Amino acid sequence: MKIDSLESLRQWREKLPPVESKKLTLYACAGTSCLSSDSDLLIERLRERIKAEPLEAEVELVRTGCVRFCGLGPVLLLEPEGVAYGKVTLKDVDEIVDEHLKRGNIVERLLYEDPEAGLVKSTQEMGFYKKQKRIALKNCGRIDPWRIEHYIKQDGYEALGIALSEMTSQEVVEIIKQSGLRGRGGGGFPTGRKWEFTLQESSDEKYIICNADEGDPGAFMDRSIIEGDPHTLIEAMAIGAYATGANQGYIYIRAEYATSIEPLRAALDDAREHGFLGKDLFGSGFDFDIEIKLGAGAFVCGEETALIHSMEGQRGEPTTKPPFPSQRGFRGKPSTVNNVETFANIPQILLNGPEWFASVGTEGSKGTKVFALAGNVKNIGLVEVPMGITFNEIVYEIGGGPSGKEPVKAVQIGGPSGGVITKEHFDTPIDYDSLDAIGAMMGSGGLIVMDETSDMVEIAKFYLDFTQDESCGKCTPCRVGTKRMYEILDRLTEMEGVPEDLQRLRMLGENIQLASLCGLGQSAPNPVLSTLDAFPDEYMAYAYRTKRTAYAIDADLCIGCTKCKRVCPVDCIEGEVRETHIIDEAACTACGACYSVCPKDAIIRP
Repeated sequence: MKIDSLESLRQWREKLPPVESKKLTLYACAGTSCLSSDSDLLIERLRERIKAEPLEAEVELVRTGCVRFCGLGPVLLLEPEGVAYGKVTLKDVDEIVDEHLKRGNIVERLLYEDPEAGLVKSTQEMGFYKKQKRIALKNCGRIDPWRIEHYIKQDGYEALGIALSEMTSQEVVEIIKQSGLRGRGGGGFPTGRKWEFTLQESSDEKYIICNADEGDPGAFMDRSIIEGDPHTLIEAMAIGAYATGANQGYIYIRAEYATSIEPLRAALDDAREHGFLGKDLFGSGFDFDIEIKLGAGAFVCGEETALIHSMEGQRGEPTTKPPFPSQRGFRGKPSTVNNVETFANIPQILLNGPEWFASVGTEGSKGTKVFALAGNVKNIGLVEVPMGITFNEIVYEIGGGPSGKEPVKAVQIGGPSGGVITKEHFDTPIDYDSLDAIGAMMGSGGLIVMDETSDMVEIAKFYLDFTQDESCGKCTPCRVGTKRMYEILDRLTEMEGVPEDLQRLRMLGENIQLASLCGLGQSAPNPVLSTLDAFPDEYMAYAYRTKRTAYAIDADLCIGCTKCKRVCPVDCIEGEVRETHIIDEAACTACGACYSVCPKDAIIRP
């Protein structure tokens, strides 16, 4: 069906059945995290059993994108009952079909078990979901991303139709400005102002570009939106193109994201087939189409000028600004660059109004933010929360607290570009201004929780290893400075450092921040400098060579249960049953496996 007007879109929507059109709808997560646990095979097996029974007239199986609670995957949600099953395997399919789908009996062993509340039947009862508010992730986990009809039924392309039929480009820009939406890629620049800059430029060609080159370790927000709701991105880019005067869009996505690219390509084809891309959209005379550009996986290409150079077939290196891409970007023409999460907010702002969006969040940071919550925390997954929520709320109420027996020590926010937040700042509101006030930054949305077993010097070394390897090499401070910083950290952790190394680290880090060309170099020292400030004793233990680098066993507490010996991956633990065990410290790799299983707390951490 070719849509040529807003009215024809609404008529089509009215004729479509609701997503939950049968007695029972089974949502099966097929996001990357669940796919890594064979959810694709699980879905196929469920489909076979539903067909064989037959239950097709009563049960609708919907393959969805990420349902956010990744640590519980593979996840199945059954509506309208609201039942959530977690860590489902192929062996569980027959029991789910025979007991729940056929007889209506809940399979209790697959329910989530809350440490305080016990077995939890539905997502509404899970602490992980209670404080979340979905805007960017509105459709993720609730529609089949491969079926455009599901998106249409959720008011899909309505915002684009309204913009093209009832608004001028300037009016669209004004709505985005009034909403207070800021870029979710890390910098937090006001989206409406960026669009207005491009609109005001006079040019025969303009471009709108989606930055989907998500490369932070532990970050998977943008990928999940594309996998679970690709049409939202397409619709938002079309709205942005109309607002800025562009007729061509590009989605720059790393080639490794094969699972994201497949539904995205299918969604682009469906959008063209139904008239949401191409010529004369909604009969408005506005032409717009989107092309996918594959990136080679360079972290520096998250910086907009480096991204543009990569799209042009050049080395992915940043350039000084001004001129900004809004003035002279792709192919020397005015170009608007926003990331996936930023775009995902656009249709909802137009549908619900800028005041609605601005009512969420804080004075200077409107709306919600999506975080990838991971690390030493019980509940791992995607978290979309109102701006202004605190670290305490995310870590302990949504995340469920530490995953092990050790207390939480710190949170790393913003990935390689961010810094470490210690417990004394856990009541800090998470918004752009509050984070800036404590020397941290939002970044793209990675949120890694670390407990007392985490070595903060090793953490800083890990991030610096990443950034110095990802440096494009164009400017000396970043190319050489980050390498020198990494070498110092490597000496320290190998117990070959000296106290003067700590001063060298700080001096190098501060100079790299001041002299680097782009955001990668300017922020690369952040993990080192923030941990150096927050945990000076850990650095000093390495610098003065007083730190233990291996685990040991307290002979007074050891009961000789052999649990530590059985899990040691390098066989460095000796001892017989009911005898005191001994760790060969020269062979110990400090993996922590023994520490995690000891029932008597007899293992002494480094």
